[in-house]
Amino acid sequence: MQILNLEMRNFRSFKSLNLEFSKTKNIIIGNNGLGKTNIVEAIYYLALTKSFRTYDDSVLINTESDTTSIIGIISNRYKNTYKIILNQQGKKAFIDNNQVNKISDYISKINVILFNQEDLRMIKDSPSIRRKLLNMEISQLDNTYLKLLSNYNKVLKQRNSYLKSMLINSMIPTNFLNILTEKLIDYGIQIFNIRKDYINLINENININFKKITKKEGLFINYISDYNEETKESLVKKYQKNFSRDLNYGKTHYGIHLDDFIFYYNEYLAKDFLSEGEQKNAIISFKLSEVSIFYQKTKTMPILILDDLFSELDKEKIKRIIRFFKKNIQIFITTTDLDYLDQKTLSNSKIFKLTTKKIEVENYE
Repeated sequence: MQILNLEMRNFRSFKSLNLEFSKTKNIIIGNNGLGKTNIVEAIYYLALTKSFRTYDDSVLINTESDTTSIIGIISNRYKNTYKIILNQQGKKAFIDNNQVNKISDYISKINVILFNQEDLRMIKDSPSIRRKLLNMEISQLDNTYLKLLSNYNKVLKQRNSYLKSMLINSMIPTNFLNILTEKLIDYGIQIFNIRKDYINLINENININFKKITKKEGLFINYISDYNEETKESLVKKYQKNFSRDLNYGKTHYGIHLDDFIFYYNEYLAKDFLSEGEQKNAIISFKLSEVSIFYQKTKTMPILILDDLFSELDKEKIKRIIRFFKKNIQIFITTTDLDYLDQKTLSNSKIFKLTTKKIEVENYE
């Protein structure tokens, strides 16, 4: 899978930009603040209809306009044109000029694996950050998962709201709460099984990758969930057991919305046992495992984005990442200085040099 052309109108700092990409390596270079990350953010947004930098879509719209659009030509056996139009009223998605009625039906058409500085904190970050990553990656492979997640969150919100009503008025019956709880469990079991399968696939690759990079072995991911080894009947009992606590706080304290996955090195927590450098290698191994999963599931390589990693990773680590990939993967690298890249990485790449006035494009032989 490759993005051949990207057109942006009124996206962040760019009023109008049209770029033709190489099917292999694309290097975007420029000083900070010139829009390097804006370009790869647009590619990511075109794929997932979400930014990896902000939750507020309105900031993506150029301040001199009320609408932004991103158009990309994607090659994946066939060529298709994808378009996102965003304004204050919301977003619309199109494939070959045909509007897609539900965003959930659009996501999973374009596969992107992003690796940026935020990922380097994954091991130490909060569970919510890891859940968000897991949800985004699985959604790209299976849009039914996104629908399940949306349904689960709607029921969770309803359940919490009903608990608050029950706390205010003790005369409200529990019948509807029981219905909501059963729905939550049904959706939760399906989400749990999909997440478990994905983590299992990660574990099939992550230690192999880690060993190739570090010559050490023993890295794996442990999936933590309230639903682990539970039946529907046992889960109903767990929610009943938690009823008083849930009622007092007006909040559901049990379920897959609290899931997490933990990095382990042998029997030790990776965040406590591995050095900073080894933790970065562990995350590199995780991301490389995801690329393998995407290829296994879709029979095509995802688009890979390496955004502004050179302030955090040395040349050798970058080489290790790129060394893993075959020639048929499209890579985007953003950097402030080409000196960070060795000649092998630079060879046969297309370079986009951003200045305050223009973008210069050249092919590096």
